[in-house]
Amino acid sequence: MVRFLEKFFIKENESPAKQRQSYGMLCGTVGILFNILLFAGKFMAGSISSSIAITADAFNNLSDAGSSAVTLVGFKMAGSRPDTEHPFGHGRIEYLAGLIVSAAILIMAFELIRDSVIKVLHPAETEFSRIAVVILVISILVKLYMASYNRRIGAKLDSAAMKAAATDSLSDALATTVVLTATVIGHFWKIHIDGYCGVLVGLFIFYAGISAGRDTLNPLLGQQPGEEFVNDIYRLVMAHEGVLGIHDLIVHDYGPGRQMISLHAEVAADEDILEIHDLIDRIEIELKQTLYCEAVIHMDPVVADEQTENMRSLLREMVHQLGDGFSMHDFRMVPGKTHTNLIFDVVVPFEYKHSDEEVIALLEENVKEKIKGNYFLKVQIDRACVKYEAG
Repeated sequence: MVRFLEKFFIKENESPAKQRQSYGMLCGTVGILFNILLFAGKFMAGSISSSIAITADAFNNLSDAGSSAVTLVGFKMAGSRPDTEHPFGHGRIEYLAGLIVSAAILIMAFELIRDSVIKVLHPAETEFSRIAVVILVISILVKLYMASYNRRIGAKLDSAAMKAAATDSLSDALATTVVLTATVIGHFWKIHIDGYCGVLVGLFIFYAGISAGRDTLNPLLGQQPGEEFVNDIYRLVMAHEGVLGIHDLIVHDYGPGRQMISLHAEVAADEDILEIHDLIDRIEIELKQTLYCEAVIHMDPVVADEQTENMRSLLREMVHQLGDGFSMHDFRMVPGKTHTNLIFDVVVPFEYKHSDEEVIALLEENVKEKIKGNYFLKVQIDRACVKYEAG
């Protein structure tokens, strides 16, 4: 159904941002329709069978309809053009929409667990109804379908809100399966576990809310950029002859498709500055056209004579031997009358447990052992969470 509707609502000649908005609004509209129908069916089934689990599951679907409405509005607002108050656009509204969906899921889970505990303490008979069973089976199939298309489109758009909706739909399918199981067991084996199953359903929903909230809250707090995105930047920049290395990459996320990046590109110090400047301009344009991000690149001139290159290679090897994720950049040699300063930055992974001082002390010890001469190290430590070769 959704694939069929995509042919009418998604236009191939639209920009990626516009397509994203169209996909979000389409999925939000379909989600509202499905969830309202499921609420009506389950509410009727719960009333017929006097089952607290089925009735609670029905109101969970009504909550999902509200969540789909929030998603729809969120994608609509996220696609709004930048303005004077929001020069980087409104893309983070999509994350806020996902967070609101997560909050709604958690509230519904709490209320369901509360009502189910009451029924555990004060059990009541439930009536078996074939209509209720058919409705529950149809509900499971519909929720699995919703999880499928939300996961597919969420992966295509890399949308946290869509992925949250997929997780919620899958949890709903599992929850309804538990309710169906309780109904069948109560009828054939006369074991009344309706309240206990309601608690289990509530826990399923609560877990779904926590998972969805984590996926939408992390981008708002400022999470590390995706490793694939970082590697794409590295490959694109380093593919240009004249760039010797990159470092100090920073990614600012203002919503899906609205990344701003800055980085330092190492270039030979003896090259024509106007030619290098033109190269940097072309790379910035290519990053925007290929990865849809605004880029600002700072040129770092490096000396590339034989002596400097040999020393850079030796030190880079020492740095790499410290562990996976270590790298070096901004290397310079400054000779003096009594000693030579070796100035460079070392990128250290966040998970590395030793202090910056310990890293520097280890490098100083290695230099004294392996390099003859009077060399002083001037090392700046950078911490990085995404691994790439800094140069």
